Amino acid sequence: MKKYTKILIVIIGLIGILLLFNRCKIARLQFAMKMFSGKEQVERFRAIEKYFPTREIIPGNNPLNIPKKKNIALPTTYRFNGKSCKTEDLIQETDITGLLVIKNDTVLFEKYYQENTPEDHTIGWSVTKSFVSALIGIAIEEGHINSINDTVYQYVPELKGSAYEHITIKNLLQMSSGVSWNEDYSDRNSDINRFGRTLALGRSFESFVKTLKYDKPQGTFNRYNSSDTQVLGMIISKATGTTVSDYLEKKIWQPLGMERKGYWVIDNQSNEFAAAGLSASLIDYAKFGLLFLHKGKLNNKQIIPKEWVSQSTRPDAPHLLPGLNENSNNDFGYGYQWWVFESKEGEYAAMGIYNQLIYINPKRNIVIVKSAANNNYGTTNDESSFREKESMAMLRAIVNSIK
Repeated sequence: MKKYTKILIVIIGLIGILLLFNRCKIARLQFAMKMFSGKEQVERFRAIEKYFPTREIIPGNNPLNIPKKKNIALPTTYRFNGKSCKTEDLIQETDITGLLVIKNDTVLFEKYYQENTPEDHTIGWSVTKSFVSALIGIAIEEGHINSINDTVYQYVPELKGSAYEHITIKNLLQMSSGVSWNEDYSDRNSDINRFGRTLALGRSFESFVKTLKYDKPQGTFNRYNSSDTQVLGMIISKATGTTVSDYLEKKIWQPLGMERKGYWVIDNQSNEFAAAGLSASLIDYAKFGLLFLHKGKLNNKQIIPKEWVSQSTRPDAPHLLPGLNENSNNDFGYGYQWWVFESKEGEYAAMGIYNQLIYINPKRNIVIVKSAANNNYGTTNDESSFREKESMAMLRAIVNSIK
């Protein structure tokens, strides 16, 4: 009888494990299926580790302190498309969850919305791309990568025969690989939505990358392509012999003095979602912005090579320039995984879907970080749902209001 009781206990235990596994898998699938529908995103974005497997990024013991002053008053209005718009309306309509403004290395404004707090981390989506670019620069400095002119195959032989085999690292950095990509969030069969389903089902990111085709000469056309960054992540891992998360922890997170844990989404093969999987607190995103503002040196350490920061935030070819450009599908310009704007003040930014953003204005010595979960993002394939240009207009109003 005792024998059968033990067997029953084992069976019940196995059933419990299967139920738990399936519940987690179902939750992850539900998250991803609604990822571009704008539903229930605020809570999910600050708890990404509950829905997806993640790898933790541990801070060091000496966090960098950034002084704070009493919050300044935000401008109540801003101009966009010739009209006066209310700041509070954009905050509400794009579901801003946190806003932080730094000038001269001092926090002038920090506020959280929709029950977010300073202790929360929130997924940055494509803000992640700028972190990946920084790691490439460090890997080159350390000799793990020889040159940005090296090809993918030199570091990731697994991609032999794929569209990425002969693409250079530089063209990956500049979203100029020539590999086909459809970023239409409203199209169920677009590449970005197929990528989302790969994430949802825990399938291999590497296998997904191999499905893409080559359709333009590399280095001639700027087309935003999240798989380009995914391949950069593969290169970092192969070249350094460690995970992308561990490399970030050792080379940026701890030397920079981040305050809280970061989380990086991984697939079922334990590979990072390099294109968009990093989650961090607002203040730690801000420290990364300050690091770039100070040419890669902060906390008394040259963490990112100075020249890499300069190269990363400066378009160096006609197809990468901001403004109307027949050789680009973006109005904004592009550097090494950083957006660059038409500006006399050298503005640039890391931007993610749903309106996450790290904005840097070198002339004014300003960094602004914004987390958001725009519940309308991607419902149409234009600015009426993206609100990215309008968000920039609001940020510039904030910049101009600071004395």
